[in-house]
Formats: sequence, C-alpha cells, structure tokens
Amino acid sequence: MSYFTLSNGEKLYYEDKGQGKDTLIMMHGWTSTHNVYSEPIEVLKNHARCIIYDHRGHGESKNANRESPTMETLASDLNEIIQGLSLSNITLLGWSMGAGVVLNYVRLYGCGALKQIILCDMTPKQINDEEWNLGLYQGKYTAEDLKREDGKKFYPLYKEFAVATIPKLKKIPSFLLKKPLKKILAECDESVLRSLATSMRSQDNRPTVEQITVPVTYFYADPGSLFSPKLADWYGEHIKTQYNAVRFPESTHMLISDNPEKFSKEVLKVLQKNNQDNGSRNI
Repeated sequence: MSYFTLSNGEKLYYEDKGQGKDTLIMMHGWTSTHNVYSEPIEVLKNHARCIIYDHRGHGESKNANRESPTMETLASDLNEIIQGLSLSNITLLGWSMGAGVVLNYVRLYGCGALKQIILCDMTPKQINDEEWNLGLYQGKYTAEDLKREDGKKFYPLYKEFAVATIPKLKKIPSFLLKKPLKKILAECDESVLRSLATSMRSQDNRPTVEQITVPVTYFYADPGSLFSPKLADWYGEHIKTQYNAVRFPESTHMLISDNPEKFSKEVLKVLQKNNQDNGSRNI
C-alpha cells in the first residue's frame, strides 16, 4: 500500500498505475473511495499513468482527519500530490465531489499543470434559488433545506442523499437498507464528511468555470438523479475553451459503476483526442 505524506504529516492512500506521456488523475466523490475506479483503471493504465487516491476521511485515508477540511483543503491536497509526484501533462478528472475539487484547484492554482479537464455529473452551485435551478436534487435543494439539516443526526441525512443518488433504493425497506449504508459510512470519518458537505453546499463555483483555460469534457447522467442533464448545456454556454459533453443514458449519478465499460471508453477517447484539432464545441 502506498501513502502520500502531506505537509501537515497526514497520509493519503494512493495508487499509481501505468505509464506514458499522459497522466490521468481520477478523484472520487463524497462518501466514496478510490475503489469506484478499480475497474476503469485496469483499462486506462494501458494508455496513461493513472493516479487514484482517497480523500481525507475516506477509505484508506480515513485517519487523515485531524482538522475540519474544506473543499479548498482537498484542492491543496491535490496540488501537493501533483507537486510531490512531479506530475505533468495532466488530465484531471473529478466525479461528484471530485469535480468540486477540480474547480477549487483551478480557482486556487490555475490550469498551468493541466492538459485538460473531465467533470463528471456535478453542479458548480448546489444551493438552488430564484435565479439558479441546476443545483442539488434536480433543482429542489434550497437554503431553507440546508438550515433544516443543521444539527440533525447524520445517518438520516446520508440516507436521503443515497436514495436520491440511486433512486431504486426507494424500493428497499428502511430496515434492510440500513446495514449496507452503515457499512459505507463505516469506511469514512463522519466529522470529515460533515465538514466537506457544509463546504460544498456553501460554494458557488460558477465564476471559476469561466476561468478554465484548458479543454473540458462533461460526463452527465440522463435522466440523472442528483443533478439535471441541462447542466451540460449550461457548461457549454459558460466554458470558454474547447468543450464536449458526453451523455450516459439510463444512468444515475453513479454513472461510473452503472456503466464502467462506457466510462472507460469515453475517458480513453478524451485521452487520445488531439486538443488542437478543429476546436469543436459539441453537446
């Protein structure tokens, strides 16, 4: 097992597989782990150097929990990994919270180390309001909902999130669902999860989207679960560089595990694409 030691002494678990002129960094979402990429990486490592790792408080990095991290903290961790492993020519891929890490990295460190970006099924602003309806829970999550959650026990809030993420879970009786959901939570540190959830929901990364200076591909689920497929159009209107959107039909927010073969195939297309050709913007 490999661990990367951060400047504060805490350690993040990571895997470094494959080789080549391109580097692919893939970051997981909230309450997930690097294992979400275990199947795709076996394909992609034949075409690039692939880095996957567990964020603070998640999976094998569960004990990296001495502080209350924010999304900026995770972006700083990513920057330390890039610098510490001397990574270059980077395709930076983030799914869900991982996409939020990408946007925070761009805001704090720019795109100088990056070749291109892949964002997977994530909104730049989770809180919906009168002028924004492309946030969490298909446009239904508001500041009032955030206030309502304050001080509530963690498991019911996580269950609500899990059921929204994977709608078929609604059909499973609560007493049967509790054990597998608790098992997922056992792999994470609750205080870190709470801190990151609060940080994510307080952010508005829409201005950062317009600051991106490298090509962007957006993977999205349709009909989706957490977020509206219409986000693909919004990104197309606000990203100023080469842009492409890839639809994952009949998928939920869990599009990677829903269809790992398609995910691997589409990532490989991005890796092999010549960023200089025709500059097309497709949706």
